[in-house]
Amino acid sequence: MPLTRDDVVRAAVEVIDADGLAGLTLRGLAKRLGVSAPTLYWHVTDKRHLLDLVAEHVLAELPARRAPTEGEAVLDWLADGIRVRRAALLAHRDSALVVAGNRPTEDALPEIEQTLATLVGAGLAPGEAVQVLTALGSFLLGDVLETQAAQDRPATAPGPAPTGFPTVLAAAEGFGDDEDRFETGLALLLDGLRARLTARTATGVPPV
Repeated sequence: MPLTRDDVVRAAVEVIDADGLAGLTLRGLAKRLGVSAPTLYWHVTDKRHLLDLVAEHVLAELPARRAPTEGEAVLDWLADGIRVRRAALLAHRDSALVVAGNRPTEDALPEIEQTLATLVGAGLAPGEAVQVLTALGSFLLGDVLETQAAQDRPATAPGPAPTGFPTVLAAAEGFGDDEDRFETGLALLLDGLRARLTARTATGVPPV
């Protein structure tokens, strides 16, 4: 059966999952697929093109953002969507590095339209709704990047606790894990959005 672009992309995803983004080379991928490098170039123009296709593949695995259910608060809906996307991204090694900088395709426009319309209905201006989504998306990718980078660090035995820094020691004991960090950051962002919407409702000033 002749090699297809989907075969190339799936193999690239497998390499990244196993060896990380640094382990992906076109020469190595061609060898894995049992073809010559010129054959690979029939399907991808260069590594950047390949990574764009891999990003599309990873994003395609993300569940479509659902509409809020009846009675569901918009902020709870936003939080649920971010949590679902985080879990999906963490399923692939170095996914944040692959997806960062990706731009939505035309196929994503219906979902984007629905999401923006929901946020506008909650009291945001259209451009403001885009800013909210990009801010949440940047936080999500940053958190996934931090989580995956920590997972790649070799395990080391803890050394003696430093002395003379009581606040640092107290902070370390109460910092929590990756999940705690994510939930705290998400809550901070949504608390700020909640405060903005509440103030807007109280003053009756329409979004600009």
